[in-house]
Amino acid sequence: MSIHTVQTQPIDGQKPGTSGLRKTTPTFQEPHFLENYIQAIWNGIGGVAGKTLVLGGDGRYFNAEAAQVVLRMAAAGGAARVIVGQGALLSTPAASHLIRLRGTDGGIILSASHNPGGPKGDFGVKYNGPNGGPATEEVTDKIFAATKTLTEYQILDAQDVDLSALGETVMGDMVVEVVDPVSDYAALMAEIFDFDGIRALFASGFRIHFDAMHAITGPYATAILEDTLGAPKGSVVNGVPSPDFGGGHPDPNPIWAKELVDAMMGEDAPDFGAASDGDGDRNMIMGRGIYVTPSDSLAALAANATRVPAYAGGLAGVARSMPTSKALDRVAEALGIDCYETPTGWKFFGNLLDAGRATLCGEESAGTGSDHVREKDGLWAVLFWLNILAETRSSVADLMADHWARYGRNYYSRHDYEAVDAAAANALMEDLRGRLADLPGTEVAGQIVNFADEFSYDDPVDNSHSAGQGLRIGFESGARIVIRLSGTGTVGATLRVYLEGYAPGPDGLDRDPQDALADVIAAADGLAGIVTRTGRAAPDVIT
Repeated sequence: MSIHTVQTQPIDGQKPGTSGLRKTTPTFQEPHFLENYIQAIWNGIGGVAGKTLVLGGDGRYFNAEAAQVVLRMAAAGGAARVIVGQGALLSTPAASHLIRLRGTDGGIILSASHNPGGPKGDFGVKYNGPNGGPATEEVTDKIFAATKTLTEYQILDAQDVDLSALGETVMGDMVVEVVDPVSDYAALMAEIFDFDGIRALFASGFRIHFDAMHAITGPYATAILEDTLGAPKGSVVNGVPSPDFGGGHPDPNPIWAKELVDAMMGEDAPDFGAASDGDGDRNMIMGRGIYVTPSDSLAALAANATRVPAYAGGLAGVARSMPTSKALDRVAEALGIDCYETPTGWKFFGNLLDAGRATLCGEESAGTGSDHVREKDGLWAVLFWLNILAETRSSVADLMADHWARYGRNYYSRHDYEAVDAAAANALMEDLRGRLADLPGTEVAGQIVNFADEFSYDDPVDNSHSAGQGLRIGFESGARIVIRLSGTGTVGATLRVYLEGYAPGPDGLDRDPQDALADVIAAADGLAGIVTRTGRAAPDVIT
């Protein structure tokens, strides 16, 4: 085996987004594209000589081939050991846990998260640091800088490693250790939750419908929900990971998880429904006849956290991304704990978790997690809900009704305009940004603007500053609009419009969210000219 030094040059478009680099699969398959980016990661983190890394992915198309490239480049860089999930598979939360459990120097996760897969789908590469979380902005800036100056990369001339068999092999001077991708994660879940209580819940006849969306969570959900906790066989559907996610879009929301919605809204609906995404870090929660928004789910978990053994002593604090509804804030106020508002991107929660300032955190984009790992965790959220339901023996609908009666209801919706012309999307943002200072006091669609600004964040742990994190417009009614461009798409721009209103109760707690937010929706279009500028009469996705 010999190390080859391959001459290359910088490739445009390799700036990491909120969680790694995501591009179309054909782009990643272009000559040198993947290798350039992996070498930029090595350069950006100070090299991999003598280091131990974790490697795994969500099983999407090109996952297996990319894993072998990463291994050969790690060996060429002098890495001591790479711990790989069997079949090059690891859910993102399981990878985070493995990094922390084994005390490694970080890891490479091969995934484009909730984006579609397949030969014409999307692919992604993400570096997670030694704390198990996404790389900090300081590190991603160094990686991006390296992509712009790269002139060569090193790769070992070696045969592919057999990743189907557990155990250790050697590639050059590097040890490749293939591990069961599920067992360590399952053991962690057993430490956090009351598995006996959940077993008793299933034994009582409680039914669950878990849609793994042909993605990585399938083997984890089957092993934990069915094999360990006793959920009836067949409770996990679409549980075998597929390179193209069964031809679907592995994004757990009411649009793409329509099969779950139909099951939970049907006459013979199970008691509880859930779904997870491509790499297993997002979740969708439903009860019989009810969809629970991610913002409401986060608030409900915080309000009931002491019912779970790992959080019985209470929460140190909670955190949410800025666009996430303020339902969590109301719970935090009642509990007398801090609630932190951060930019979008899980990496911003890392410092708060590491410093012990927050225990639970979440995003409106269906990501929820805690200090057990440094990523959001879809199956963890599902088990959290099951633990609460096992303790209360309440239905999901009744639990949410009780929650809203106590805290009021934050009506909330997100409207996504996908693959919008990038120039048009940027022009919309620039125009609105330029008018923010003049908006307070003006009226639009019956709503009077109270404040308008662009969110920035000063990290309370390391004092780092993050600017340009989204445009915010608040109204005297207590309603709120947030508009930002997403960094998770691969084609054009994704314009996200977040809409929020508040009903203190006791009246007005059971309205349809789109009806309750009608004035706020009209105000968003009146302020930003969304229909005119995007050419879209309606959003592509409403959640």
